[in-house]
Amino acid sequence: MKKIMISLISALLLWSCSKPEIAKMPDPKGFELSNTMLESISTAKVEKSQIEDFYSFYGKIAADANSYIDVYPLVGGNVMSVNVELGDYVKKGQVLATIRSTELAEIQKDVSDAKTDLVVAKNNVRVAKEMYEGKLTTEREVLEAKSQLQKAQDQLQRASAVSTVYNVKNGNIYSVLAPISGYIVHKDINKDMQLRSDRSENIFDVANTTNVWAIMNVNESDIDKISLGMPAQVSTLSYPDKIFDGKIDKIFKIIDPKTNAMQARVVLDNANGLLIPDSKATIKVSKSENKMALSIPSKAVIFDDDRNYVVVFKSRTDVRIKEIQVLKQAGDITYISEGVQEGENVITNNQLLIYRSLKN
Repeated sequence: MKKIMISLISALLLWSCSKPEIAKMPDPKGFELSNTMLESISTAKVEKSQIEDFYSFYGKIAADANSYIDVYPLVGGNVMSVNVELGDYVKKGQVLATIRSTELAEIQKDVSDAKTDLVVAKNNVRVAKEMYEGKLTTEREVLEAKSQLQKAQDQLQRASAVSTVYNVKNGNIYSVLAPISGYIVHKDINKDMQLRSDRSENIFDVANTTNVWAIMNVNESDIDKISLGMPAQVSTLSYPDKIFDGKIDKIFKIIDPKTNAMQARVVLDNANGLLIPDSKATIKVSKSENKMALSIPSKAVIFDDDRNYVVVFKSRTDVRIKEIQVLKQAGDITYISEGVQEGENVITNNQLLIYRSLKN
């Protein structure tokens, strides 16, 4: 029996020595961004900045009233031609329309009579001087002739000025000219239209839109939120992704009883012509609180399970989720009280995919 036990032990020892070793599994590889994902992300640096409050108001784009001119017909008559359409750009002095009018005959007659009177007055002065030199008249008569000459010159100057204002061409035709360079924003005239001499309505409006106004409506409860000089960002339905920067340069201290709103004005550079008068606009203004805090773009924040997170990027192999405490969100900027450090980089797009991968 003893020999059998020794044999079994020996056999077990031999079997254990001959058992093949089990290969150890390698440690799982850490999270790493793929080349495609790395190229698709963008980051923003955590910065310390002054806390600002942002408020949004609605309004519209308006032409600069100082560069907005109504054009009226100077005399009545029949419209021979209209050379522009609504929305056309015109240059100062460009002919907008031509009108035939019998009223111009009187203007032309005044110019003709003034020219004739001037010729007669010059001749009378010449004769008076000759007679005075021949001792045939007195100096008083020479002075009287010179006075009549001056009156004739003044009359011709006035008549010529009126003719110039009416842009008289040939016969009884005059031209309506653009008073400034700009766009035709109103047109109430057509070919063959008969214009009454007592017409009180304008036939064109010309607006220079190099600069335009954004007129914002401010409710009574928000009046204390705005002030002169506040930076403003304007966007329109036509270009929702484009921001036009300006400042509040005038606040109209009058409340419209129909809307219970006050108006404020923002002057905008419109050299590119993208801002169209009467188009709807959203105006965002900012107000500083004189306090500093860490800030990141609002689009970097991930809200999950009643908490706020960001994805911090250091390298393709060092990407981490951090919970943050939001101090305030003001439009596109979120201010943070804790959770990240100044100088860290947070991912601002496609961060949700990375967040889910890291969380799982």
